Amino acid sequence: MILHDMICTVIKISQEASKKILEVYSTDFSFTSKEDKSPLTLADMASNEVIVSCLREHYPDIPILSEEDQKDVPEDAEYCWLVDPLDGTKEFINRNGEFTVNIALVQNQRPVLGLIAIPVTGVVFYASSCNGAFKLENGTSNAIHVSNKTTDLTWVGSKSHSTEKEANLIRDKGHLIKSMIQAGSSLKGTMIAEGKADVYYRFGPTCEWDTCAMHCILEEAGGIFRQMDGSEMLYNRRNHLNEKGFFAVNRAENVWI
Repeated sequence: MILHDMICTVIKISQEASKKILEVYSTDFSFTSKEDKSPLTLADMASNEVIVSCLREHYPDIPILSEEDQKDVPEDAEYCWLVDPLDGTKEFINRNGEFTVNIALVQNQRPVLGLIAIPVTGVVFYASSCNGAFKLENGTSNAIHVSNKTTDLTWVGSKSHSTEKEANLIRDKGHLIKSMIQAGSSLKGTMIAEGKADVYYRFGPTCEWDTCAMHCILEEAGGIFRQMDGSEMLYNRRNHLNEKGFFAVNRAENVWI
């Protein structure tokens, strides 16, 4: 597959999905709760419809696993799309703008293409295997790279989720951490990828469509993305939950687990 051509197509798809999200965002929208108690809005569904239908049109032979359309993908499928049509629904409901569209392509359970679009700003982060990571802003793409810092670090954490383990790690490594910021959705991963933050540890559960695009972008930007036990994160699994947690850091020196 020609990943560069696919990136161009997926960028356009994400931009169409972002338009649908913003149409809902500008209204007095309501939300419901799914079985797992997570919120669901019309924006989630509208974005999902755009992304899934367009991916099926352009790549009919590649199965799709989406948060809002969790049909099983054959385990022996070489390729698989992983989609989170609106990552950060809580941030969307809180109207703080910190939500994203995540689209990733997996080959043999490993991410080879990742895209994170930010609807409110129009910024798109993207990467593909062995081609580097980029930030598209105002029509211009620029390569991005993690920082090289090992001290005076910026810790980025979740606006909606935190744990005691996270607090303990911050305390133990406080002599290395200069500042702390909070961000919603997969924005935290993009901040590591472009050097605006240096370490992100997530002890709580996420799902594979939450992390796949971030994983690809971060590694192509020179960072490290692993499960908390140091093992590789694989995708298109029977269990969609990332039960071990994960970390995303700029350098090996900042792997603290």
